[in-house]
Amino acid sequence: MALYYIKHMTKYTYSGNVIDGANQIRLYPFNNEFQKVVSQKITINGNPSVTTYQDFYHNIVGTFMLITPHNFLSIESDIEVNTQPVVFPEDKAKPEEQWQLLESLKEDILFMDYLKFITFDGTPDIRKMIASKNKSLITPYKVALEFCEFIYNNFKYIQGITNVDSKLDQVWELKAGVCQDFTNILLQMVRMMGIPARYVSGYICPGDSKTRGEGATHAWIEVYIPFYGWLGLDPTNNLVASEHHVKVAVGRNYNDCTPVKGVYRGQVKDSLFVKVHVSTTKNHNDISIDESDSERSDTSKNSIPKNSYRQNLEFTQQQQQQ
Repeated sequence: MALYYIKHMTKYTYSGNVIDGANQIRLYPFNNEFQKVVSQKITINGNPSVTTYQDFYHNIVGTFMLITPHNFLSIESDIEVNTQPVVFPEDKAKPEEQWQLLESLKEDILFMDYLKFITFDGTPDIRKMIASKNKSLITPYKVALEFCEFIYNNFKYIQGITNVDSKLDQVWELKAGVCQDFTNILLQMVRMMGIPARYVSGYICPGDSKTRGEGATHAWIEVYIPFYGWLGLDPTNNLVASEHHVKVAVGRNYNDCTPVKGVYRGQVKDSLFVKVHVSTTKNHNDISIDESDSERSDTSKNSIPKNSYRQNLEFTQQQQQQ
């Protein structure tokens, strides 16, 4: 068992006042057999009332309004969470039996979304890899592990080489990127193989060995293993998601897991600062957002029309900083 204290700070700063801010947050970690939230406190400037609901993918979503004029939005999430070691699949069933079970899920509404894939420049190469797999000899679990290892061995972890606009084509050509890029490629690979897979956002916490993405928002996938259930795979570190991974949201892709997004009225420039601090001791109460040490996005716009949609800039921060 591991106990972690996580502080996730987000601050949007506007060049002038905005009004009628309607916001949505997915910052609430899952409670399941592998992790239990001991406590969570979310602090928002203006102290608005936050209403929560569960979305289609079982994420807890918070909504709130900031109606009066304001020139910044600050959201701080303080979490204390217990995690448990993951029980690995026994993988004893015959491969043919497992693949037949997955085939039966194609028309299941609970899995259909997790089997849809897109084609891109890497699709022909991936199809060749898939054609080399003998389903009578290899199980879905082993295929997923091989694909995860393939990305880890063939894609370089380079911060800043990709951004929010980078397509899978570019990532495949560069053979480089960060956790979102690796997650998105692996999603397509396992889905093309007929294995349901979903995007996961959360945190990776300090462990016995150094892992890439510690102390920041992180991304990985979950694959559906027959006779077992959902299992997390982290292609950035070539790991099965363990007690060092704290799951916050799942979905078809990043858009279903966006930590913060919303709309407001105002024509302003904006910038975003994000900082995540993870520790095994409760010693971060005095941590604050500061331009000198925060992770900063670089995608502020010169002009934002009224009622414009503000996609969460944390995506860019994650792409550049992990």
